[in-house]
Amino acid sequence: MVTGGAGQRALDRAFHEMFGVAGAFVAVELPGRTDPLIVRDALRAHDIADADHDALRFRDSYVSALAEEMRRQHPAKRMLPGVVPLLEALAPREDRILALLTGNFEPSARLKLEHFDLWRYFGWGAFGDDAADRNGLVPVAIERAVALGYPPVPPERIVVIGDTPRDVECARAGGAWCIAVATGGVAAEQLQAAGADVVFQNLADTAKVTAAIDHLIGR
Repeated sequence: MVTGGAGQRALDRAFHEMFGVAGAFVAVELPGRTDPLIVRDALRAHDIADADHDALRFRDSYVSALAEEMRRQHPAKRMLPGVVPLLEALAPREDRILALLTGNFEPSARLKLEHFDLWRYFGWGAFGDDAADRNGLVPVAIERAVALGYPPVPPERIVVIGDTPRDVECARAGGAWCIAVATGGVAAEQLQAAGADVVFQNLADTAKVTAAIDHLIGR
C-alpha cells in the first residue's frame, strides 16, 4: 500500500506542535526504519535533547495527525498490485500464520492498514514500539505468536516480505527467509544485492509468490 506521504506529513505536524519546528522530517531518512529511530534522528538534527522529548505524547500527537492525513484524498494513495489476493490465499491456510512486521508504532500501523481494510488479516505482529532496532522484530514476533497460543515457529520457517534492504537485513538478523518486492522505490537489483532470497517486481502473480513462500519454508 502507498499512503501518499501521510506518515511524513503527520510526523511533521506532531513535531511542529511539540517543538515549533516546521518540516522536521524532510531531511530524515524514512524507508525501512523504525518510528523511534526516525524521531530520534529528527531530534538530533534540530538539537533537541532526549530529556525534552515526551515520547508517549509525541506518539499520540503523531497518531492523531495521521488519522486526519489518512482521511484526506491523495492521488498517490493506493493499494499495490497483488497484496489482497495474496493475503486471501494465505489467510485460510492452517499451515500458515500471518503477522505484521513493521517499524511503525502499533497504533499508526493499525491506522494505515485499517484504511485499506488490511488489518483484519493480521490483528497482531511486531512493531516499532517493541524494538527500536528493526533487526529485533523477528524474535519479538516469535514470542508474541507463542503468547497468543500458536505453536513455536523456528526462524527458518518464517518468510519476511518487504521492499527495502532493511527488510532483508531484518530477516537475515532473525534467521528468517526474505522475499523482497521492488514496489517501494528500491530496484530489484539492489534488493537482490542486499541478500534477498527471492525478488519480485510486485506481488501480482499470487501463485508464484505462494509457491516461493512454500519453497523457502520447505528448504
